[in-house]
Amino acid sequence: MPVSASPNVAATAPLRSPLLIGVISWLIPGAGHLLLGRRGRAAIIFAAVLVAFAAGVLMRGPLFQPGSTGDILSRLIQYGGFLGDLASGLFYIVAAGLGYGPADVAGHNADYGSKFIVAAGLLNILAMVDAYEIATRQKE
Repeated sequence: MPVSASPNVAATAPLRSPLLIGVISWLIPGAGHLLLGRRGRAAIIFAAVLVAFAAGVLMRGPLFQPGSTGDILSRLIQYGGFLGDLASGLFYIVAAGLGYGPADVAGHNADYGSKFIVAAGLLNILAMVDAYEIATRQKE
């Protein structure tokens, strides 16, 4: 008796290229979920990252820039903040490309603003991992 292909074989194949999903998810928050057909989740992710990033910018939070000034701890904080900012994808790229750089003024608003910008990037990293796991069928 010939052996036919099991319907479970198709269920284990990835929905889309996980690498494509990861890159698209980084570049445009929520876009990976959109490609996977999760429109509601995509809209929530996009809105959450956008609102957090916009709140940080409106609070005049500075964007972290990679640099090699200061001691080792200061450099680690700078690079960590830079990676958190960069994880916001196009929001960071557009803001940096347009020359966004608030004046260096002491105050709590700018400090909180920088935290909102980094939080937007960290939220997008969580969304990227979620989209990757859905694309590789590690979760539903």
